[in-house]
Amino acid sequence: MLGEAPKNETEFEATLTTGQLFLELAKVILLALIIIIPVRAFLFQPFFVSGQSMEPSFDEGQYLVISEFGYKTTDALFGIPFGFTIRPHKDLHREDVTVFEYSKDPETFFIKRVIGLPGESIEIRRGRVVIYNSANPEGMFLDESGYLSREALLSLQDMPRVTLGENEYFLMGDNRGHSHDSRSFGPVKRERITGRVLLRAWPLDTVKIF
Repeated sequence: MLGEAPKNETEFEATLTTGQLFLELAKVILLALIIIIPVRAFLFQPFFVSGQSMEPSFDEGQYLVISEFGYKTTDALFGIPFGFTIRPHKDLHREDVTVFEYSKDPETFFIKRVIGLPGESIEIRRGRVVIYNSANPEGMFLDESGYLSREALLSLQDMPRVTLGENEYFLMGDNRGHSHDSRSFGPVKRERITGRVLLRAWPLDTVKIF
């Protein structure tokens, strides 16, 4: 009588005990946290556009990815202080679109465009932005035709000259007639700015890298 053929080694499956299973799960969760937390805290942050202040460049409900690396001042993680402060080291440029904390409500974030840089003076004259700096001591009319609608170009009210400090930016929305910005609440301190718009990710037909 023939005996049964020996079982193939592949028929034997390794099984994990309950303790081992929880240990492996904990490892996966820990690894995910090690990767995700620094990305969210220091590198990138999702942002949903709310309101009409940046139309036609950004519409309400669009999903953006904000680059925080080098732009954000960080001294705590989830409210736990580091004991030191990570300060921004990247420069913001004119026309960059930024996200920043509104000083009267630190939980509220605004999205606006950089118009005036530290040390410059800003004036609105005859409906146009005038920039005064070392290269243009007599003033330079800013060309905003690349991102403003024709209506927005004609809707500005005159504003007396404002001089920015060494860590201050003048930020404005593209929908000038419907934007609460530096014209009303003044220049924005550098430490209030959390990042620069890197990617418009949704809707898919509007995807764009900035």
